[in-house]
Amino acid sequence: MEKENLLHRSWEFQKERYTGKSKNMTLTDNLRYTPIKKILITLIILAGSFLIPSCKVAYTFTGASIAADVKTFSVYYFPNRARLVNPTLSSDLTEQLKEKLLRQTSLREEEENGDLIFEGQITNYEVRPMSIQKEDMAAQNRLTISVRLKYTNNRNHEQDFDRTFSSYEDFPSNLNLTDVESNIVPEILEKLLDDIFNATIANW
Repeated sequence: MEKENLLHRSWEFQKERYTGKSKNMTLTDNLRYTPIKKILITLIILAGSFLIPSCKVAYTFTGASIAADVKTFSVYYFPNRARLVNPTLSSDLTEQLKEKLLRQTSLREEEENGDLIFEGQITNYEVRPMSIQKEDMAAQNRLTISVRLKYTNNRNHEQDFDRTFSSYEDFPSNLNLTDVESNIVPEILEKLLDDIFNATIANW
């Protein structure tokens, strides 16, 4: 009986030794493979970092949606080719477009050859009668301004276009255009600039 007890204790001791050794080996193996795991994770991150620049990552800023590789813009002077000429309209349109792009995006302005190029001309500036009263007199007149825009995206020429934008404001027919011009032209320009911005920067 005593011999059997000794054998049993010896077996339990050996069992504990092997169990402890197994635990130690597991801990050692974990320590050994942890650096390898770190290296693998680092390699995966590095591989991802090389892939990211090739992707067209877009971001938004006050309504803008711009590819990450687009950094600059250029706005060329818009000459006035309309029959009826407002002497300040060309400069107003050109400068206000620049200001809008600077204010609503993080893009930098370049005099020429920017990543995005805005150029074109004013093609229409006219007044027409609108609603007619019983006495065949127009109750409202409408001032319409049209701008032809050639937009070039030097980072993605699939987005290039040549398009005409138009906007208008009505005013009472008993007033002359010169009486309301200073009030309604800025309103028309604002709508035109919003349309241009949405079609180019916001991609609407």
